[in-house]
Amino acid sequence: MLESEVSINSNHRGNFDIIADILGASYGGAKRTNLMYRCNLSFKQLKSYSGFLLANGMLRINGKAQASEAITYEVTERGREFLRAYRGLKALMK
Repeated sequence: MLESEVSINSNHRGNFDIIADILGASYGGAKRTNLMYRCNLSFKQLKSYSGFLLANGMLRINGKAQASEAITYEVTERGREFLRAYRGLKALMK
């Protein structure tokens, strides 16, 4: 078996898989803790990925930075475009 075949068939998630998980879990809005549990990420990992997604316009924050109102993350249209492309590529790889 080729080395490249091993990495393609492994069960480990790559960056694109994790990004797709976060974006998919953010439909309709999701709190940070919910994203951590749904996507099986640590706080540090979620902070890193959400920062990247926010900076690239794939995710947005809803809510105010007040203690009384929880901040939720929601996928943007650009994030939806990424998900469509990601799912299309995954379908081609099967």
